[in-house]
Amino acid sequence: MDSVHGNKKTVSGEPARPVTIAQVAREAGVSKTSVSRFLGGELDALSENIRQQITSTIARLGYQPNQMARGLKRGRTRLIGMVVADMLNPYTVAVLQGVEAACQQHGYTLILCNTGNDEQRERQSLAALRSYSVEGLIVNTQGRNIESSDLQQAGMPIVLVDRRIEGADFDLVGLDNVQAGRLATAHLIEQGFDAIAFVAPPLTGVSSRLMRADGFQSVMAEHPGCVGEVLAVDLDDRPSIDAQVRLCLAQWRGRRVALLASNGMVALELALMLQRLALRMPQDVGLLGFDELPWSPLAGLSTIEQQTYEIGFSAMTCMLSRLQGEQCPPREVLLPGKLIVRNSTRGGD
Repeated sequence: MDSVHGNKKTVSGEPARPVTIAQVAREAGVSKTSVSRFLGGELDALSENIRQQITSTIARLGYQPNQMARGLKRGRTRLIGMVVADMLNPYTVAVLQGVEAACQQHGYTLILCNTGNDEQRERQSLAALRSYSVEGLIVNTQGRNIESSDLQQAGMPIVLVDRRIEGADFDLVGLDNVQAGRLATAHLIEQGFDAIAFVAPPLTGVSSRLMRADGFQSVMAEHPGCVGEVLAVDLDDRPSIDAQVRLCLAQWRGRRVALLASNGMVALELALMLQRLALRMPQDVGLLGFDELPWSPLAGLSTIEQQTYEIGFSAMTCMLSRLQGEQCPPREVLLPGKLIVRNSTRGGD
């Protein structure tokens, strides 16, 4: 006779059907109501004998409750959805670690969707997560053509990470981008660089890039003897990056030139570009990048370090307060950047 054990196979080799509450009740000689109360933690409503019968039967049959179904029945799934713009970005991985740690600490499970910086995939991901009845959403948006209504219709707590959405009344956790942009630019000027290019992917729709550029431009405006420019680059078009930087170097001949990379991916491409062009750091060109990455010390790269783990953990902390019913106005948790100075920006030859 074939036996049923959770997801195990029968002797015929066919996968066994999942064990049901009805089977547990029948094998234990108790009612389905008693089994439901046992699984729901209502142990005081059951006698010691019934509790032991149900415990031994569950162990013998290998019963595993359907947590999703139980959660939906109670109106709670303990699921948090997270949408990220680019899973390949080291920043995203570090933030994710903080979110996961907070989820585990408070008994939540995280469902992750990567949009690859594609607006259609972002909308699809948001719809998919709603269908899973997640209790809240943590969103690092790709930033383009997304309306606040796309998120507000979700009808659940939402916390934004790093990037704002126009007209959205949600909590935001991230870097103090204006402060960080100012910190980086002031350091370069203090080190004697008087011609600085802020290099970033297209700024449109991405608030973190815009605010770092604002910080850069505000410091440049305070130093009329210096010149600066914002360069929008396509990271997939290396010849174009080379050409744009060559043009800056030609225009700024006779000055001390530095490049300020808007994120770690841009910093990597610029470091590779300087190697291709046989340019030395900092003698020929200075280089400072946002995000402290594992290879930064190896390359001697000065960076603006973000508190990435803390950003992720704080985002989930904000989410928990909303899930617990906190009704305060939308808040911004902006963490300061930290300057790490290495050879790529040190003054003098």
